[in-house]
Amino acid sequence: MSGPITVVGTGTGAPLPADVLDGARLVVGGRRHLEAAPVPHDAEQLVLGPLAPALDVIERHLEKGGRVVVLASGDPGFFGIVRALAERFGADRLDVRPGVSSIAAAFARAGLPWDDAVVVSAHGRDLRTAVNACRARPKVAVLTGPGSGPAELGAALGPDARVLVVASALGSAGERIERVTPAEAAGREWGTDVSVVLCLDEARVLGGVRTVAGADAGPARWALDEGEFAHRDSMITKFEVRALALARLGPRLGELVWDVGAGSGSVAVECARFGAAVTAIEKSEDGVGRIRANAAAHGVEIRVVHGSAPAALDGLDDPDAVFVGGGGRELPAIVTACARRARRTVVVAMAALDRVPAAREALTDAGFDCDGVLLQSSRLAPLPGDVSRLAATNPVFLLWGVRTPVRREGVAQ
Repeated sequence: MSGPITVVGTGTGAPLPADVLDGARLVVGGRRHLEAAPVPHDAEQLVLGPLAPALDVIERHLEKGGRVVVLASGDPGFFGIVRALAERFGADRLDVRPGVSSIAAAFARAGLPWDDAVVVSAHGRDLRTAVNACRARPKVAVLTGPGSGPAELGAALGPDARVLVVASALGSAGERIERVTPAEAAGREWGTDVSVVLCLDEARVLGGVRTVAGADAGPARWALDEGEFAHRDSMITKFEVRALALARLGPRLGELVWDVGAGSGSVAVECARFGAAVTAIEKSEDGVGRIRANAAAHGVEIRVVHGSAPAALDGLDDPDAVFVGGGGRELPAIVTACARRARRTVVVAMAALDRVPAAREALTDAGFDCDGVLLQSSRLAPLPGDVSRLAATNPVFLLWGVRTPVRREGVAQ
């Protein structure tokens, strides 16, 4: 049985069912939805603005037994109003009639499948999550909003090789589909008609047949063997160290990770395989080449900055997590610079134990809870006669700091 709240997706080309408004006592929707709908003359109209007051009005009508119709854009169950209505009134009281989502319509206009796309909402949310997803994945749809539209997205992406497909006023007479570079998007005023922005790496937008929709589930293996990376004279973070470092870094889609003193880029590559956007900072020119080669070999996107930390960190977007794998005498200054800007965690690998106190002090002074461990492992190595021995690897101290949550009035922020 239909519930007392009918939620209708409209606005992307599908006509409004002729009888959907019959008997409605309250019709709720955006101004353009209400203007385009044949609202009964005796029904109250509510232009949707702040959600909480609108839900209160809906509740008052339901208490009187009145029928409520909510007009929404596209598929209201996908980043739409269905969630709020179901939480407030119960899913069993909703009669949802979805339309074509703006995302499906935009990909259709672009002639692309989207079962492998990542979808991010930047409407009323921090844009950085969408930016980092766009940096890491070849096919991303961004639902935009005030202050987080194509111009802001393009400016944040900077000189990126991506193409932005900006879909505006989908399904209307004024529909526009425009392909621009991030720089071109940043230099324009887009108005309020933008429906969705597709961020595409055109060399990788088509792939094999998918079984599970959305972002990749993540790598089946991590802490890969050193032999799976190009490196110089065994100068690479060993897989035992990398395994714990990855556990403490927690790289994930929508976040940004710095790999400072990246060397071969093994940590950077592993973080990118988990879906994080990654910036690798490396001072040697041949190291920069190896990082790019390793990224290409593993099919991931890594931004490589050629320079020495901490100076090379200036101008980079603030990271969520940082791995510091080099530094020498500059290590305390590098850790200090990273700790000032990391949002969540910093992990430092050190072979020289006399540098541990200064690195730990840099983390604690920046407000991090600090811990660490000395890693010593012995690997099986063959001996004549089909027997094995244990070959010790060099000990490495792994130090990590986790930013202490700020508490206000007893609530963690």
